[in-house]
Amino acid sequence: MGYIQEARENHVKKKVEEALRSKMKQKALKQCEEYASKYAQCASGRTLSVVWQCRKQAKELNECLHQ
Repeated sequence: MGYIQEARENHVKKKVEEALRSKMKQKALKQCEEYASKYAQCASGRTLSVVWQCRKQAKELNECLHQ
């Protein structure tokens, strides 16, 4: 297999992987919309304090997204 053909195949694989990752992200965000909304409400109007003020909501969102 030539270098050019191998590079093309790797490019196609990367495109497929990116598309799959994008679909998975959309699905996860849709399923976790409730937790994302809670986190967004908590984070609204905050800057650095988001880290400790919204820790519970961030943890719930991350747990949902990891499922």
